[in-house]
Amino acid sequence: MQNEITQPIQLLNSQGNIISEGWARYPLWQYDRGAIKAGALRIKEWDYYSILSPDQGFGLTITASDLGYAGLFALCFLDFRSQTYTQIDTLGILPLGKTGFSPDSDSGQVLYKNKTLSLQFLYRKSGDGIARTMTFEAQGLKGEIELKQPADLESINIATSWAQNRRAFYYNRKINCIPARGSFTFGSQTYSFDPARDFGALDWGRGNWTYKNRWYWGSGSGYVDGVAFGFNIGYGFSDRTPASENCLVYEGKIHKLEDVVFHIPPGDYMAPWKFSSNDQRFEMDFVPLVDRTADTNLGIIRSAQHQVFGHFSGTAILDGGRKIKLEKFLGFAEDVYNRW
Repeated sequence: MQNEITQPIQLLNSQGNIISEGWARYPLWQYDRGAIKAGALRIKEWDYYSILSPDQGFGLTITASDLGYAGLFALCFLDFRSQTYTQIDTLGILPLGKTGFSPDSDSGQVLYKNKTLSLQFLYRKSGDGIARTMTFEAQGLKGEIELKQPADLESINIATSWAQNRRAFYYNRKINCIPARGSFTFGSQTYSFDPARDFGALDWGRGNWTYKNRWYWGSGSGYVDGVAFGFNIGYGFSDRTPASENCLVYEGKIHKLEDVVFHIPPGDYMAPWKFSSNDQRFEMDFVPLVDRTADTNLGIIRSAQHQVFGHFSGTAILDGGRKIKLEKFLGFAEDVYNRW
């Protein structure tokens, strides 16, 4: 039985353990970095955005992270028609919490600049929602994008710990279907997002991590028959007995799923995948277009990543039993292994 949190609550007690593990439709846990009972190298904080334009065949991902031993900042342009990507990234050494990540996923700002890349995330209340503005520039890739998040848009939020160390925890918010506007230039060409057709998604993570982990995560946002639809699926790290992060988003509301399994072809991330669920509510085929891959091996520290963008086709079932048919629905799924 998944535990739904419905009232605001502090995330950690005085021993550094999660007070109440589970999931929520809004970010109800109150995060305080100072309450974590672990060294700064174990604390991981990040804000990650994907903004995709299915009709125009391009996308952009923006990463800002403080991993304790290093800060990773990255911009990635994705061209789904040519099935290519271009990434510009840079590392900061031993940020140890100095980057300025907010304890609140709806407010604050992140600033970073060096000779390779500059970016700014600014979050503020705007009308009846939250405006998230990303400004960035790196090696011919320059622009500004705003994601206008409606106040009543639900998101999937989870707080779970590791069975082998209950002080190790993961607090995460993932928001699908945030209307995107703005533009960027890459080389001599300008690309624009239109909130009438394009969505962004946020992965906001804070936690005290164990050293070795492997995770699987997938996400997609778009329109189905003129209605905003999205999904978030994932597993592989921390004890998910209290809750999974699997859900559908339809007309801004969360429809909670149980367990989803990624069936990845051994040794070939660009071959077709399948997804299945124990409740038969997420049954998908997946045809890859771009494998955004990286493998950094520094001995004691390693990160091997495959974030694969492509088309989902299949059936998703809402809480009331309504079937949503997907046909070439743009999204991504990833397999990531970290020693960090």
